[in-house]
Amino acid sequence: MTFTKVGSAIDLLYDRMVGVQASGKEVLVAKLKDRYYALGNVCTHNGCRLSGGKLRDGKIRCPCHGSVFDPANGKVLQGPAEKPVPVYHIKVENGSIWVDL
Repeated sequence: MTFTKVGSAIDLLYDRMVGVQASGKEVLVAKLKDRYYALGNVCTHNGCRLSGGKLRDGKIRCPCHGSVFDPANGKVLQGPAEKPVPVYHIKVENGSIWVDL
């Protein structure tokens, strides 16, 4: 695994998400309660950035057409999207967030 630093844990508060670019990929980093998640930041329905959407009840809602994704596995919970978004391994060390891209 090759991890890339994508941010600081102190900048990502409880139940928040942020979009970053790392190694040429659009990545969404989310913190839900005490867990961090990293997944593709581009909705598989129409290419909108998920980071512009909402994080509610442990789910990510796309701002364009309302598709809902599970941050733990990238699966579609509600369409119109049909394909999951990619999920990446994530770790937090010494206050920094690292993603395996």
